[in-house]
Amino acid sequence: MSIYVEIRIRGPMDELWRLTQTPGQHVRWDLRFTDIEYVPRPDETQPQQFLYATRIGFGLAIRGQGETVGQRDADGERTSALKFWSDDAKSLIREGAGYWRYVPTEDGLRFFTSYDYRVRFGALGRVFNALVFRPLMGWATAWSFDRLRLWIEKGIDPAVSLQRSLIHLIARLVIAFVWLYHGIVPKLLFVHADELTLMQQGGFSATAAIPALQVIGWTEVIFGLTMLVFWQQRWHFILTIFLMVAVTAGVAINSPQYLVATFDPLCRNVQMIGLAIIGLLANRDLPSARRCLRKPPEGQT
Repeated sequence: MSIYVEIRIRGPMDELWRLTQTPGQHVRWDLRFTDIEYVPRPDETQPQQFLYATRIGFGLAIRGQGETVGQRDADGERTSALKFWSDDAKSLIREGAGYWRYVPTEDGLRFFTSYDYRVRFGALGRVFNALVFRPLMGWATAWSFDRLRLWIEKGIDPAVSLQRSLIHLIARLVIAFVWLYHGIVPKLLFVHADELTLMQQGGFSATAAIPALQVIGWTEVIFGLTMLVFWQQRWHFILTIFLMVAVTAGVAINSPQYLVATFDPLCRNVQMIGLAIIGLLANRDLPSARRCLRKPPEGQT
């Protein structure tokens, strides 16, 4: 099956056409490419050929070429058809084809693409494509389409969108890791003595401390997992801030000796608060692949 991605954009047709058909603008929002260059053509009636490259790190890049033809219909719709191929031995994609369509609506535009490709490296290439590469390409296309939408609708530069997304990614992953680690390791797996001491000094009896600690551990695990599942939600950061303030105050009142320990909870909790604030500030107007349709609507092409 071909990769299909569709998004609704509230903006003018000419602006969307310019940002998608101008190589220098295209690479600014599309994760799949780092360089696109049109090849001069002596005859305007012939397809526009282009060269493309995608950097994959360590100074390496995958290179290919293609050709595209743009068409404007009488009813205001536009279509851009393309073929692409690569002779680069590093490229999984051997050749492919697809199109972009621009369809005016009452409140903006339907912008959608459908494309497919053939891979090299035999059976191994087909398995890798099915399990890893094709899902990644679909996600990258959808994420890029939403980054383009934010550029047109809200004037957010694609570089800013990427920067915010990376900051949000780091903050969310680190906070989720801390919640999961402190729920699993010192509370559920090993039941650390300091955890029991904190529980008893907080008012729990020796017999009730372990069950209560296990409940807290599972709660932290669930909270950490929800941070990873509900990726765009902001309430995780807000709740983390309040919980860290509450936990720090509880330790200061009931177990002040831990505030001067080598790995004291005060520093850890302040760091968590700082990360949560950073994540909260970055978690606004972020591109999301989930805003795109991944299958053609019924009765529409």
